[in-house]
Amino acid sequence: MSQTCGFVAIVGRPNVGKSTLMNRILGQKVSITSRRPQTTRHQVMGIKTDGDTQFVFVDTPGMHIMSKDRNKAINHFMNQAATQALRDVDCVVFIIDRTRWSDEDQAVLKRLEHVEAPIVLAVNKVDRLQDKASLLPWLSEVGARREFAAIVPISAKHGTQVETLEAEVAKHLPESVHFFPEDQVTDRSMRFMAAELVREKIMRQLGDELPYQVTVEIEEFRETDRVTHISALILVERQGQKVILIGDNGERIKNIGREARLDIERVLDTKVMLNLWVKVKRGWSDDERALKSLGYDLD
Repeated sequence: MSQTCGFVAIVGRPNVGKSTLMNRILGQKVSITSRRPQTTRHQVMGIKTDGDTQFVFVDTPGMHIMSKDRNKAINHFMNQAATQALRDVDCVVFIIDRTRWSDEDQAVLKRLEHVEAPIVLAVNKVDRLQDKASLLPWLSEVGARREFAAIVPISAKHGTQVETLEAEVAKHLPESVHFFPEDQVTDRSMRFMAAELVREKIMRQLGDELPYQVTVEIEEFRETDRVTHISALILVERQGQKVILIGDNGERIKNIGREARLDIERVLDTKVMLNLWVKVKRGWSDDERALKSLGYDLD
């Protein structure tokens, strides 16, 4: 039997469960998640090899409508990263949230107008539907918005119908040798993963207290026989944000460091010594040169 392999873009508005879906399919964390929209900022590749079939999923930042509070250089970068992922893919998974249809869902659908690849619609979080009877009429209604290759109701969090979704995607992968070794799960480096896991813990712990003007830069990543030494610099834009991040007597930054270290140890399968520092770098999120220096680069 011949091998199949292809690229699959996972797209949708912010906070519909794109990263949760990819992590569920892969069986491990590759994309960070939180309840806050726009947690994902980069294209993150997740690779799943199942016998003769290899899926190369591309998790993308949530496509969002630019507005007064979303008009920084980093917002433009995230929209560009999501749009770029649609080029030359073999299939697109477009995720929406239950029976909700927002202006941002419509904006994503508009961006998909010129995509020639088949589009599979994943209706996520159906486990949260109070009125299950509303699902079928809704699937019929949303199916009329454009021609989809398939419509699959799922729960990415609980894994409901995720295998069905994979099977639908697999139908559209071309015959091809596999692009990656069977045991490879992502194209991202462990250094990148460490920075993202620190940022995830910040997003989860601080909720609405800290705006999106926070990023993480790895200054040291040194592996020895027994321990991996990691030094991470957390950048914020104002002194007040630094105070919030550190917390009373440094308790908050200690908690962030502890949770991040445990996750990084699970990913690396080794003991980790993690040191965190917080620094104010004014205006980094609206400075294209600063963004490139911090790894926000589409090339």
